[in-house]
Amino acid sequence: MIVLHYTAMSGCAAAVSRLCDPEFEVSAHYLIGADGAVIQMVDERMRAWHAGAGHWAGITDVNSRSIGIELDNDGRSPFPAPQMAALHRLLPGIMHRWSILPERVIGHSDMAPDRKADPGPLFDWQGLADAGLSVWPNQGQVAVPPVDRAAFHAALRRFGYAPGLGDDLLLRAFRLRFRAGLSGPLDQVDMAMAADLAQRFGVDRDAAGA
Repeated sequence: MIVLHYTAMSGCAAAVSRLCDPEFEVSAHYLIGADGAVIQMVDERMRAWHAGAGHWAGITDVNSRSIGIELDNDGRSPFPAPQMAALHRLLPGIMHRWSILPERVIGHSDMAPDRKADPGPLFDWQGLADAGLSVWPNQGQVAVPPVDRAAFHAALRRFGYAPGLGDDLLLRAFRLRFRAGLSGPLDQVDMAMAADLAQRFGVDRDAAGA
């Protein structure tokens, strides 16, 4: 899989320094500057320490099964067009080399929602999906289900989110990516979007033993 991050630092130079400093025990395969410059930090065949503890689609050692891409962004600012264009150019090659499906391009907040929020609410996930580089739900493709927390959990578990996440945490993680800025209780749009993601991209984790 591919995990997208923001650096939450003062700039690209500071991020390079941090990612190269063994004291901090953090690294990533790529860093993309705000100007669109792409810096390869770790060979794709090597394990990078970018993800930390977390879970996605039955995988718990995400560092060993993923490529990490850091985006030079403070977590509060829009992602510049040159940076997003560079990401759109970088992803297809990685996905082809490692046979990574669009649904396996995720955010740090997807696999570690209890401690991470990156790449955050300003990241253009829908644009990435429109380019075939990630996925986006189409709630119009399924019958609108009633609001049902258990069904919502089951759908998002099939999509990839970790089992056992609390109601509020799961809803917050889901909305951070797919309905950024929305608050309030679980609603039918959430239900329809989750059902579509599960239907089109889900795997039965229990049947798979994951």
